[in-house]
Amino acid sequence: MTDVSRVLKEARDQGRLTTLDYATLIFDDFIELYGDRYFADDRAIVGGLAYLAGQPVTVIGIQKGKNLQDNLARNFGQPNPEGYRKALRLMKQAEKFGRPVITFINTAGAYPGVGAEERGQGEAIAKNLMEMSNLKVPIIAVIIGEGGSGGALALAVADQVWMLENTMYAVLSPEGFASILWKDGSRATEAAELMKITAGELYQMGIVDRIIPERGYFSSEIVEMIKNHLVEEVVKLQSKPLEQLLEERYQRFRKY
Repeated sequence: MTDVSRVLKEARDQGRLTTLDYATLIFDDFIELYGDRYFADDRAIVGGLAYLAGQPVTVIGIQKGKNLQDNLARNFGQPNPEGYRKALRLMKQAEKFGRPVITFINTAGAYPGVGAEERGQGEAIAKNLMEMSNLKVPIIAVIIGEGGSGGALALAVADQVWMLENTMYAVLSPEGFASILWKDGSRATEAAELMKITAGELYQMGIVDRIIPERGYFSSEIVEMIKNHLVEEVVKLQSKPLEQLLEERYQRFRKY
């Protein structure tokens, strides 16, 4: 098994910690909030209020299930537009009250169903990109599994983007890439090698700011490491003048 195929397998493993796991293991007093105030509550995206070492923060993330029944309820971690609108509602609330935003990302991509398109999937993702680029509080995004396409980017326009060691981040799935390029989805591993989707490759290209080492899917060391890095970086980002914070975020994405 090549390194990239191993990363693909591990990034998609159902045994990985989910957003709700991290929300309760890293933060204190997490309170989940629901609904986009327009259509419905999308269970593929979760979010709410919490404390990070005494600092009020907003935590938002894409939630995959731990078994088939849970995955069906969570739409296998593929958000509908109301999920992205819920995330944006919580981010604007965070901006209003000066709370840093922490996002956790694990999705193959936004849901491509007819209903999602009818309710404005593309517009919902695009609005998140626009609003996050100018959100007047610090944002840190952490890839905890799959980071697929615009469905992931809609929560990843951040001041810092981190990846766990055995996760992936790409413009689309390797299967989708192979199907488009060669009309053969079975060449996904070959496509993944061309796409440069691993944490190490993306760190070298400057797309990712930090790699979190992994020792198995669940390790108290990993949780503690993420928590310590979050505490440190939130303090650093909050110390920057707002104009500098927004300009650096803008330049971070312009350099691609």
